[in-house]
Amino acid sequence: MHAPPPGARVAVPLSLPADLAPPPGGLDVEASGLAMGVTWTLKAVTLPGLGPEVLARTVQGRLDAVVAEMSPWELSSHISAFNRAPAGAWLDLPEGFAQVMTCALEMARLGQGAFDPTIGALTDLWGFGPAGPVEAPPTPELIEAALARAGWERLAFEAQPRRLRQPGGLALDLSGIAKGFGVDQAARALLALGVRHFLLEVGGELRGEGLKPDGLPWWVELERLEGEVEGQSPVVLALCGLSVATSGDYRRYIIHEGRRLAHTLDPRTGRPSERGVACVNVLGPEAMRADAWCTLLSVVGAEEGLALCAAHGIPARFMVHTKKGLEERLSPAFQALLDD
Repeated sequence: MHAPPPGARVAVPLSLPADLAPPPGGLDVEASGLAMGVTWTLKAVTLPGLGPEVLARTVQGRLDAVVAEMSPWELSSHISAFNRAPAGAWLDLPEGFAQVMTCALEMARLGQGAFDPTIGALTDLWGFGPAGPVEAPPTPELIEAALARAGWERLAFEAQPRRLRQPGGLALDLSGIAKGFGVDQAARALLALGVRHFLLEVGGELRGEGLKPDGLPWWVELERLEGEVEGQSPVVLALCGLSVATSGDYRRYIIHEGRRLAHTLDPRTGRPSERGVACVNVLGPEAMRADAWCTLLSVVGAEEGLALCAAHGIPARFMVHTKKGLEERLSPAFQALLDD
């Protein structure tokens, strides 16, 4: 996007670094690839010697490393090894895995179980995991059995020396946080190369640093959804040192008896969340935390979610199903970013 469309509301960071200008003679490059079951794209301003091939290898390598650690679709991954481990076994974790577990358990405590990284059995049961899709929702008995195997409080995690204990039958699912972590890891690798101006997108999660070659921000328009109430002007983000994560009930779901059951499961009930949230966008300096917040807020709904956002200073935008259509709800921190 070259510029925000007429009438758009623009969300800009409250503070910017002083030395923000793109480098003189910088090269405008693009790269893309496949990882984590999604596509990724990169737009960057770089210096000679850091062309698209180098940047593509850098991003792909970091994303592939996250997959090797945290994808339950990979039988050789660390998460798969943990999920297969016998009761009482301790698994040594790579540094990245330990960082994700630290954040995931913090979010589980904050959300009082509305975010839970231990619902792998439930994810499979509903057809959203490696076991593949299902034709109909599981029975209440199967849901109760899967819930009995889950529970973040059953985990024993030691940040040092980075290890996790399998209590028996528990299956981790980090899909609500790992993609955001992958974005952060790739962004850190680019910054370490000296690439300070880029926009990275991985399956709908974005991270922007610096400016475009023309000296303007990386403009990102939040997705417009079918059924939005008329008169709601579009929102455009100026991503500069910021990430945005999105969770929506329209992305992955099953249809049963005319009802759309979204992939966001409420760990407290074992069923898809039915709090009327069509979409949540969360901004933050870390894509990992923004990703986790999106998952949590989609589960608890707009009313409880806005209270949590107000208490913790989280910039979030909800699109909520109402009788009139999809209506917007903004947290105070998100409203503060809008350029009126």
